[in-house]
Amino acid sequence: MTSTEAAVLPPLAAAHMPVGIFDSGLGGLSVLRAVRTLLPDEAIVYAADSLYAPYGERDDDFIADRTLAVCQWLVAQGAKALVVACNTATSQAISMVREKLPVPLIGVEPGIKPAALQSKTRVAGVLATQVTLRSARFQALLERYAADCRFLCQPGHGLVQAIERCDVGSAELRALLDGYLQPMLDAGADTLVLGCTHYPFLDTLIRDIVGDRLELIDTSVAIARQLERILDQQGLRAAPPAPGETPPLPRLHSTSDGAHLRQMASSLLNLDVPVEQVLIPSRRTAAPDSLPV
Repeated sequence: MTSTEAAVLPPLAAAHMPVGIFDSGLGGLSVLRAVRTLLPDEAIVYAADSLYAPYGERDDDFIADRTLAVCQWLVAQGAKALVVACNTATSQAISMVREKLPVPLIGVEPGIKPAALQSKTRVAGVLATQVTLRSARFQALLERYAADCRFLCQPGHGLVQAIERCDVGSAELRALLDGYLQPMLDAGADTLVLGCTHYPFLDTLIRDIVGDRLELIDTSVAIARQLERILDQQGLRAAPPAPGETPPLPRLHSTSDGAHLRQMASSLLNLDVPVEQVLIPSRRTAAPDSLPV
């Protein structure tokens, strides 16, 4: 599911400005893919904070600090709206960031509600980072929507790291995933919530392991639809290109060298564009030895 709050965009903002998408690393590419499918005319600027990924193993203050810094950087690039395409960042920081920025923000949340609605066995699994699972936002989702559905919450230790190094199918990763999924199957789960935007890139491997025994819940399409609603509400929807013109390609940026971001964008999204390395300092990462060279 997604979450937004109304925000008033400065008068100088215009529909031709880009949508900003932020993730701790490569996972937000799954959201970028959904946004490009639903909103092909939108310019997009994507920022991956891969130098400091994964956020799921960081403390809450660090996550909030980096989330605000990267979102501020995206606004400085002209973003008319922001998608915080990171469950961990959403759970720990989005309320604070909304208070500080003048553009609409869309966050991501694990699909607890759709899982509870569709599970027939009334048992569902959740794969997410440890930070997301212990967050107040996640606990509130369970209290609000779980009802008579039992949710088996599994921290996905090691999964984000694998995807960040472009591993979506190794034997080692398969064994790790099998260890997470088999107990869910043994407990009777028929639904699996992918509670991190990195995890949709494991779709093929997960289906290879579980077959059709688990229905996968991926909220990236819902995020794109919420973005569409917000842009329409505020008159910020981009106009179709003029005859003979093509929609702009996304601009990709990374706080690391960007090699894995470019590889993942090319192999999984068929998107062959350069990645610009950017320096985005923040309160917690201002020391010289903590910044990229």
